[in-house]
Amino acid sequence: MSTTIAGIKIPDSALAKATTEYIRDIESDLLYHHSRRVFLFGALSGERKQLTYNPELLYVGAMFHDLGLVAGHRSDNERFEVDGANAAAEFLKPYGLSDDDIGQVWLSIALHTTPGVPKHLRPTVALVTAGVEMDVLGMDYAAFTHVQREAVVHAHPRGEGFKECIICAFADGLRHRPQTTFGNVKTDVLVDQEPGFKPLNFVEVIRQSPWTA
Repeated sequence: MSTTIAGIKIPDSALAKATTEYIRDIESDLLYHHSRRVFLFGALSGERKQLTYNPELLYVGAMFHDLGLVAGHRSDNERFEVDGANAAAEFLKPYGLSDDDIGQVWLSIALHTTPGVPKHLRPTVALVTAGVEMDVLGMDYAAFTHVQREAVVHAHPRGEGFKECIICAFADGLRHRPQTTFGNVKTDVLVDQEPGFKPLNFVEVIRQSPWTA
């Protein structure tokens, strides 16, 4: 039977079901429930903005967006967003999607921590970020009704400590590759969570480049 939460139907295609099973087996409860909320808030945002989007692509993007934080699925030298995007693209190959559809999912994951850009791109890309920004940062919080917020959180609880726990999850997935946070919002996570961490400074990178002037 299909599941509807806050008026949003969870996709129940073979691809969507496989995605749910795959991510549920790999991710912690924290990340799994967060990812489902990202889909729901992203979809609600799309409906409010009257965007035409593919729910299945949005679902895959939302569910895979934090996979690059998880042990066994994170590299030593790529941004975690790219790890998740690559994993999603590989997962999608057997399902016969077009290169364009796979590319949209890849971008939706790779750019979800790049403020100001996704909203100008196609709905799949824009709405994964919108869902992330609502669930983690509370952006556009008041644009969602109390009933919508309560329905989403009832189905996929945040728990009392979500704010601090998600920060810890970010740090756990990044502390072994701090250089990958350069120019990214996740730098702030390591500054907060890793004593002694000194992020790369863009101005200093310019000044220390091999150019003479």
